[in-house]
Amino acid sequence: MDIRKELWGKTPQGEEIFRYTLTNASGAYVTVSNIGAAIVSVVVPDRDGKLGDVALSYEDPLSYIGDGPCLGKCPGRYANRIAAGKFSLEGKDYTLAVNCGPNHLHGGPGGFMNRVWDSRMENDGVEFMYFSEDGEEGYPGNLKTVVRYEWGEDNALRITFTAMTDRTTVVNLTNHAYFNLDCQGSIKDHLLTLNASEYLPTDDSLIPLGDPADVAGTPMDFLNPKPLGRDLFADFDAVRFGKGYDNCWVIDGYQEGQIQNVAELVSPASGRVLRVLSTQPGVQVYTANWLEGAPKGKNGVTYHDYDGVAIECQHFPDSPNHPDYPDTTLRPGEVFEQAIIYAFSTL
Repeated sequence: MDIRKELWGKTPQGEEIFRYTLTNASGAYVTVSNIGAAIVSVVVPDRDGKLGDVALSYEDPLSYIGDGPCLGKCPGRYANRIAAGKFSLEGKDYTLAVNCGPNHLHGGPGGFMNRVWDSRMENDGVEFMYFSEDGEEGYPGNLKTVVRYEWGEDNALRITFTAMTDRTTVVNLTNHAYFNLDCQGSIKDHLLTLNASEYLPTDDSLIPLGDPADVAGTPMDFLNPKPLGRDLFADFDAVRFGKGYDNCWVIDGYQEGQIQNVAELVSPASGRVLRVLSTQPGVQVYTANWLEGAPKGKNGVTYHDYDGVAIECQHFPDSPNHPDYPDTTLRPGEVFEQAIIYAFSTL
């Protein structure tokens, strides 16, 4: 595996932003950056062997700071939403920033995705480390988080997340890459399959109401391959509230610590296939419903709504306020450890 590091830019505060490119023997490669521990490029072949970049990204590294779409980055300390920015832990109430309607989203405006991480090349991979101080964005505990990227000869991108704390806290980590297997245009014709027979209904601010619901007979049914655009604008609360899909599905057969099939995304046009596997209990599928107005993409591209899809393996939204959901509490002496695999192939 060939790994190359380059200086990409500097923040206004003088922090250095690096890019790392991991290239396998076939010439397929992945580029990641220490700004938000982001995936910048995933360049893989189509059915004819032509290489193309299937990950949405920005031209300017400074565009990654404070962008609305959280493009390609690792949000935290808690990915997704926490209702009203409030939760209780061990009898103490915590208040977080409200930065998405009435709710807290992706760790707040100073979340992990808007930070410059420490970085290094290590054992054929790239590691990013961020130390979040006690009280940062309202969360308790000093939290050390490491995100590791490995790129295989099999065109599989393996991501591992580890975190440790010195006080009881809550943690939910994922990657927020947007994929387009045609490298341009809309993803409405992409076929999605989810290993999920239930999803989490929400209120109109996308906070889960409680128990999962069956997908059968609804626009949320992706148990068999279905074009993302087929039910995107259906008269159904789950898609109407988000102007498209922005919902969490419950992975069938979830077992803590076990890698499970999560999703398969297929482009009939390019023949590219993305298979997603993870140790996490849920997957948030977001069809880039609010991408319009995002910073300029690579090569000067202007992105539009529905030009990508994020398949974010994670714990459930608002879990700290739902004791019956898989636990997102991390205590001193414990290690948060989760994995996501994005495996690329062709038809």
